[in-house]
Amino acid sequence: MDVHLRDLRYFVAAAEELNVTRAAERLFVSQPALSKQLRTLERQLGFPLFDRVHSGLMLTRQGHALLPVARELLQAWTSGVEEARASAPTGTLVIGMQTAVGRGLQQKALQAFRARMPGWQVSLRLVGWQDPSGGLADGSSDVAFIWLPAPPDLETLVLATERRFVALPDDHPLATRTEIPFDDLREEAFIALPEAAGPLRDFWLALDARDDEPVVAAVADTAEAVFEAVNGGLGIVLLSEGNAGLYKRPGVTFRPVQGLTPAQLAIAWRRGDLRAHVATFVEALKEPDKSH
Repeated sequence: MDVHLRDLRYFVAAAEELNVTRAAERLFVSQPALSKQLRTLERQLGFPLFDRVHSGLMLTRQGHALLPVARELLQAWTSGVEEARASAPTGTLVIGMQTAVGRGLQQKALQAFRARMPGWQVSLRLVGWQDPSGGLADGSSDVAFIWLPAPPDLETLVLATERRFVALPDDHPLATRTEIPFDDLREEAFIALPEAAGPLRDFWLALDARDDEPVVAAVADTAEAVFEAVNGGLGIVLLSEGNAGLYKRPGVTFRPVQGLTPAQLAIAWRRGDLRAHVATFVEALKEPDKSH
């Protein structure tokens, strides 16, 4: 039986909250996605973990028995990953990224980090949009470049605030505009992030600026998949101004959108994580850019 660590985290959160809505908020996933995953886990195990009651959830006897085991496994995995990283000559800093960072941020921080912690290795890993924490939730990243809103258990430092743009095919009727009011995009088909991205998916569908449901034509888990879908005429997608410059593609036009709040790119780390290499990397990003 193959059970993912993600499933155990979902189970533990639901068991501690005894409420799917609160657990989903804590995990930064949508309520339907969490409910579906819990039921899938129960089918895999062959027994129920929860009784669904009017007030929310109640652990079954099997759920009570499994909860301490799940907690122990999650803690053991986190500890094991940290020990493995520490086994490098001086250690390894793992940086999670959901998209290309650009903007000179990554290079600047790495240069300052290596100067302060010589001998440390740095590992860059691309994390799919289904994990809005950039790998911080399961301990697979030490720090992560992410887009806000962030999961609740993370500390963040905003690095860039940028207008939201739209990417659409070159032959789209709106592509000739210099700027596009969001009202003109409301009825367009959108390429969306996975449901597991939770509030981040909502932000890039501009739910904060509409009172209607967006039309979702396709779901994409990576930036490359997003632009393939746009280029193929499946729909349009919102993105930040900086990423519009990073992800230029033949056949795709990028235009600023009027009437939307800006996007914020941040560095994130787990709340309470006081390890020296994490603090050093964050401090490196706080340093003023001396290249100008």
